[in-house]
Amino acid sequence: MKRLLWLFVGLAVLLTSEDAQAFEPTATSEMVTVVPAEYPDALRNPMKGFRPDVGRHAFGQEFATIARCYIRWSEIENGENDGVEKILAFCDRKWVDVESHNIKVIPRVYLDWDAKPGNEYWPADMTAWDYDSEQFRSRLTRLIARLGECWDNDPRVAWVQMGLIGYWGEHHHPAPSPEMQKLLGEAFASAFKNKRVLVRHAHEFTDFKVGIYWDSWAHIQQTTRPEHGAGIEALNNATGRWKHCPIEGETAYNWGDYKIQPGDGPNDTLADPAHREFLVDTIRRLHCTGLGWISGYNPHDPVVRAGADEVQKAFGYRFVIRSFSCARRAEPNGTLRFALTVVNTGSAPFYEDWPVELSLLDPLTNKPVWKCELENVDIRTWLPGDDWDDAKNIYNTPPTTNAVWQCLRLPGPERLPKGEYIAALSILEPVGRQPNVLFAVRNYCSGGRHPFCKVGIGVDVGGDYALDPETFDDPMKDKRLPYSLHPTP
Repeated sequence: MKRLLWLFVGLAVLLTSEDAQAFEPTATSEMVTVVPAEYPDALRNPMKGFRPDVGRHAFGQEFATIARCYIRWSEIENGENDGVEKILAFCDRKWVDVESHNIKVIPRVYLDWDAKPGNEYWPADMTAWDYDSEQFRSRLTRLIARLGECWDNDPRVAWVQMGLIGYWGEHHHPAPSPEMQKLLGEAFASAFKNKRVLVRHAHEFTDFKVGIYWDSWAHIQQTTRPEHGAGIEALNNATGRWKHCPIEGETAYNWGDYKIQPGDGPNDTLADPAHREFLVDTIRRLHCTGLGWISGYNPHDPVVRAGADEVQKAFGYRFVIRSFSCARRAEPNGTLRFALTVVNTGSAPFYEDWPVELSLLDPLTNKPVWKCELENVDIRTWLPGDDWDDAKNIYNTPPTTNAVWQCLRLPGPERLPKGEYIAALSILEPVGRQPNVLFAVRNYCSGGRHPFCKVGIGVDVGGDYALDPETFDDPMKDKRLPYSLHPTP
């Protein structure tokens, strides 16, 4: 049996073709293998892409599934007697309805907005700019622990930006001292066991496994500096940090030589080929997951919109199924064999351990009659390429082709009646166990599942195993896929 399965996987890889566009099944040795066409446009996929701030702009942004949330310390704690319930109440007000729009939040607490007097937001019983007192250190440690209590298991939170020190929480004016770096690093590591923590300057937190938010992304004056663009690249090359921690940030259009790069503003960056290519090169080279500020582009300008599509495809992960193979027939109480090969053509991994599901759909309703989460499939390991070549626009180390094969036990006819079904795949959000991550293939049914071919359960398929491409839906015309805040009973 094992030999047969590996032969089956080899067939799936053999049939993979970069230029295969037609949906034509091939039946060999009781298996059907299809090479689905790649979805040509960008997708609205979770935990990646254009990143507005929380609010109505996030709900209206066509690709948004992550949104930053600035939080003043004094908003969630203005005195020593304020408790965790104040943080929870603030988040519930600020993040209302994000789950129905399939948006996850990236919170950042800060104390000082900028150099202007009156923009400090310290608790009323603390002294502004008093970073060295024992009171500050004690309250800081307590606050971080409470943030972990509130956010570490909150499905609304994607990851957490460290913030707190310096203008905008960007760790400058002032920069955290070595002692403060250690305090912050240890406190966040203790508070967040499940959510990843990102810092402004990774070279200041070398003892901690943290991601990065570069808040002047692709700015011409920072790309070659060791504490910014060049430093991120060096860290990635030395440690492979991008394989385990998100790297994101925002473009900046309000200081220095920003008009040289990344451009005058979001529309200029996306419409001008020189700016757009420069941006995409940095996204690819540094393995960027998402960016803010540039998310405020005009989607009604067709040139800008086309540029946004190109950039969205570069952000984060993009899972393309090169082949899908399935048994032509299986029996109730028997086993169903299938395999697939998938390539991540994006710039970064998917950083969460979300399950992959195979389902058998009713061919009339496209609703699942039976479904099974796959064991020993870790989508975090579906890595993109590395060592980006700006001139050739390719990764010198190409992405790997990931082969998955499974032999699944089927239920009896009382749960899975004999008949023809459609074999489909999906990636589930882990709380509500509903489809959420989309593959970049044309085969799509509204609601988040990707159909591939017919399969007979206890019967032979009558006629062709192929599916009519005209019956596929457009994922970008589908409603946003919501996620649940509580496990499904």
